[in-house]
Amino acid sequence: MTVNQNHLYSENYAKELDQEDPLKYYREEFYIGDAIYLDGNSLGLLSKRAENSLMTVLNSWKKYGIDGWTNGENPWFYLSQDLGKKLAPLVGAQAEEVIVTGSTTTNIHQLVSTFYKPTSKKYKILADNATFPSDIYALKSQLQLKGYNPSEALVQVESQDDILVEEQIIDQMTQNVALILLPSVLYRSGQILDMKRLTAEAHKRNIIIGFDLCHSIGAIPHELDKWDVDFAMWCTYKHINGGPGSVGALYVNKKHFGQDPGLSGWFSSKKDIQFEMKHELTADVDAGAFEIGTPHVLSMAPLIGSLHMFNEAGITSIRKKSLALTDYMIDLITYELKEFGFEIVTPLEHSKRGGHILLKHSYSASICKALKSARIIPDYREPNFIRLGPVALYNSFHDIWKTIQTLKQIMTEETYKNFANKRDIIA
Repeated sequence: MTVNQNHLYSENYAKELDQEDPLKYYREEFYIGDAIYLDGNSLGLLSKRAENSLMTVLNSWKKYGIDGWTNGENPWFYLSQDLGKKLAPLVGAQAEEVIVTGSTTTNIHQLVSTFYKPTSKKYKILADNATFPSDIYALKSQLQLKGYNPSEALVQVESQDDILVEEQIIDQMTQNVALILLPSVLYRSGQILDMKRLTAEAHKRNIIIGFDLCHSIGAIPHELDKWDVDFAMWCTYKHINGGPGSVGALYVNKKHFGQDPGLSGWFSSKKDIQFEMKHELTADVDAGAFEIGTPHVLSMAPLIGSLHMFNEAGITSIRKKSLALTDYMIDLITYELKEFGFEIVTPLEHSKRGGHILLKHSYSASICKALKSARIIPDYREPNFIRLGPVALYNSFHDIWKTIQTLKQIMTEETYKNFANKRDIIA
């Protein structure tokens, strides 16, 4: 092995990569603490800008009371729409097609209840067996509300080792399927589905299709309008760093504007006549029609600062660094951990890889506990997976180098055996 090859796996090389990183200064904007945090694909860290925007909104409540709905730096009444405008570039949408509202599951219920219109011959919903459980819970509920048995009316494409084969999804787009809901990125394996292709195939068969973007928003670029996706929903507390329980968001293609929401509520109203207080709803003319209740203002406030940072950095630059971080991680895992039985489940191709790496190992639970004891924060997933989610805005290449070196030491010294049967539930 040459000196140059040795250098590629050295600590100095990691530091050189950090020096060349055009996004390196954003790391200083986050509260990182004394740990290497690799769980941003579950809950992103707090940034100083998010903290500042939260305090600004809190102070507007202090200063204005109820008048904060229309006064202050960020009036609350239109905050859902204003944040939708800031999110729109991240999903490739027009401002009026995106609204910040509800939660992922609430928004699934809203959108499925709107677009799922079964007939005697076209009544099934197509999903997959590798998606996050909440999506399936919601779909089963919607089927039951329409009088269908989920065991017959819900079709779930089988994954192969947490990877979905798109040809098999397309094969299941049969004449009796009325609606499809799929993840953009699989939460375990990190596989990206070809949303453009799947949307085109669904529309060839006159099927409405939507995507859950929870594990892709803020990590990869989207072109929902260009792909002609019908609807989408997502959370904002993972890569977007909106904080625990921060408000979700949804997208509705403008071609569907004008129809009433499946679930109507106080804020579904056209905003300029909302306070006429009529008992007949005049739904808003854009994505605002799919807002249900009063905005959760304090849970939305951190997004003001966080989205300002995202639009400043640019999703293209963020994606470029994200891929560089996971490329580097894959190289180090392949070189340093080859003798310890780890399997990389995540696709290696850039076009199919999201923002995290999934490792499979029979001792994954205790390895995760050992990493945490070494102040490295991973994410354990049943039954035997480790997710490592470096985030472009605050993780460094040196973080990756140190993580893999620590993991190598844990395996070499077998310290993970000290944590056997000490498994916690990790959200």
